[in-house]
Amino acid sequence: MIKLNKLFTSSRLIALLVTCFCAVAHSAWPTDQPINLIVAYAPGGGTDMVARQLVPLLEKSLGKGVHINVINKAGAGGEIGFLALASAAPDGYTIGFINTPPIITIPIEHKTTWNINSFDLLGNVVDDPGTFCVHSDSPIKSLADLAAFAKSNTGAATLGSTGIGSDDHLAMLLFEKSAGVKMTHIPFKGSAEVRSAIIGQHITVGAINVGEALQYLKGGSPIRCLGQMTATRISMAPDWPTFKEQGFSFEMSSLRGVAAPKGLPTAVRIKLAQALEKAINDPLFRQAAEQGFAPVRFLAPQAYDAEMRSGDSLFRQLWKEIPWTEK
Repeated sequence: MIKLNKLFTSSRLIALLVTCFCAVAHSAWPTDQPINLIVAYAPGGGTDMVARQLVPLLEKSLGKGVHINVINKAGAGGEIGFLALASAAPDGYTIGFINTPPIITIPIEHKTTWNINSFDLLGNVVDDPGTFCVHSDSPIKSLADLAAFAKSNTGAATLGSTGIGSDDHLAMLLFEKSAGVKMTHIPFKGSAEVRSAIIGQHITVGAINVGEALQYLKGGSPIRCLGQMTATRISMAPDWPTFKEQGFSFEMSSLRGVAAPKGLPTAVRIKLAQALEKAINDPLFRQAAEQGFAPVRFLAPQAYDAEMRSGDSLFRQLWKEIPWTEK
């Protein structure tokens, strides 16, 4: 009995020491070890730009000596980067951007080792709505014009998107359903290729995000945008009517937020979320985001989670109606 008590006491002591060690380690986080921020898309894209604008202010918010490396892991529509993030150790030294709808739709399309439950959400940063754009010389000047053209040219109306299952592709499916038309989908690797196809008049219409479209317009691209897929007009594009105003009652956007692998220590998760909120609300980031046409929409972890789960329900229902990998 005495030996058992001694063994029990020793075990409790070891457990207590381990707990204390972990608590000290977590309270000391972050150390001089750099934090890696994974971006699941190529350098120069919208998410990469926002990440690099945010990093200096996030470093400042986390405290002196903190260094964050932006790691681009592009490919497979974001799946490579999302997998890398989900698979990393939940120690606070790997975080990353996750983008809707791909973070939701990829696990719907095929079996994956991760889904939206594989991440600790730290906060949403950007909410960039979708738009349809045509060449400035196109006779199509509204969504009604586009619907009429598609009806009278069945299959000949082509829409370029940033890939199968992207927000741009899903917006096309919703437009087809709403307008009662059929279009031909032309997937590209990114919005820059879609822009080139619009400028070269190789496609009837291109689906991109409002922020990207505004950048192209500022750069002198000969494009015309037909509206914005938002509930109300955003301040960056006050003269563009919403799709709902034009009789097409659906919304589509790309949320770009920051997450970590599931299982972060509570203290680390809280500190990261608070630092992220502070960085997003910094006037320097807000100014940089506005200049880069990135519509900021901060969502704290709980609100961000609710938005993600709402999107998951929406896209699962859409998958039942229109399994988009077949289109």
